[in-house]
Amino acid sequence: MQEKGLVDFFNEFIENRHIFKNKEALSTTFTPQKILHRGEQIKELARILAPLLRQEKPSNIFLYGKTGTGKTLTARYTSQQMMAVAEERNIPLKVIYINCKIKRTADTEYRLLSYILKEYGKVIPFTGLPTDSVYTKFYQELDAKPHMLLLILDEIDELIKRAGDEFLYNITRVELKKTKVCLVGISNDLNFTDRLDARVRSSMSEEEIVFPPYDANQIFKILADRAQTAFEKEVIEEGMIAKCAAYAAREHGDARKAIDLLRVAGELAERETSKKVTQIHIDQAEEKIEKDKFIDLVENQPLQYKLVLFAILNTPHNKSASTGEIYSIYEQVCKRTNNRPLTQRRVSDIIAEFDMLGVIKATVISKGRYGRTREIDLSIPPLLIAKIKENIMKNLNL
Repeated sequence: MQEKGLVDFFNEFIENRHIFKNKEALSTTFTPQKILHRGEQIKELARILAPLLRQEKPSNIFLYGKTGTGKTLTARYTSQQMMAVAEERNIPLKVIYINCKIKRTADTEYRLLSYILKEYGKVIPFTGLPTDSVYTKFYQELDAKPHMLLLILDEIDELIKRAGDEFLYNITRVELKKTKVCLVGISNDLNFTDRLDARVRSSMSEEEIVFPPYDANQIFKILADRAQTAFEKEVIEEGMIAKCAAYAAREHGDARKAIDLLRVAGELAERETSKKVTQIHIDQAEEKIEKDKFIDLVENQPLQYKLVLFAILNTPHNKSASTGEIYSIYEQVCKRTNNRPLTQRRVSDIIAEFDMLGVIKATVISKGRYGRTREIDLSIPPLLIAKIKENIMKNLNL
């Protein structure tokens, strides 16, 4: 009886399409036919990359801006339009897009090279070969026939955190006979290049495009455009798109967050077999996204970042902690887990990154003639602290 009930439920779910018309329009990988409010950035990127279509090497480029400001969308849209022209004119252009934040894609040089080789149809063992041998295969494949390679590295700062900057040095310095490589790096961190080795910085010869946050009105128009494609007619209650836009504008102009909010609200309405997306669904979606955001963010951090965060989580939550106090706890955690501690300066950099990600709030306090320090307060919702600590402890075998 129970099995029959599920079969009926699944059949009813398939047949009753009350909410979504094309949910893909609310996914992070969706590229709309028209990109709103990023015309200037698209034109600038197109001007820089255009020499590829003449089989000339352009400058490497970095796209900077906070999360959800259209960097990835602009890079995808521009590269897709270039590929359309290249295919029409038989220009040998290849575009490879890699999200460096995805686990087991760019956490080591070996895996990154393996991923790119796979895009060329070459499979190498998942592990086991010397990195120099993989580089040799990589260069041989790149130079097997004349073409232009546009390599887009999204969340490029994650690559540097996990695998170092050796790949960037090698790919920007290599001289191939038949192939030219252009690198587009995408990062949320405006100071990302400051952490690169000086020899890597000098080899990049990069240009930069900075993406400002969207305002509430721009996000509203973006959401309305996506909603028209994604939802059936008249399923969203009046005022709900404006509410999503206001929520995202409050979060520093993050359009991606607004789109996620609308998608999750639609999914919740669909699960309830509701015929409309209401205020209740938006509120429930906001709560779910906030919870998932912090848990996912912590799980994707490298080992040393988890050690630092665990130290922050173990400071008294009823008062602000200084960088020095956190470092002292961090050293103790490293000793317990048999990990070599980083320098206090490097830990301070990691704390600054957690501040940028919204995990903590760091306030610089003047101590007069004794210099300055930072007071650290957690921005993680109190109900999630215990769960996040438990996840890190499990990961660190504490």
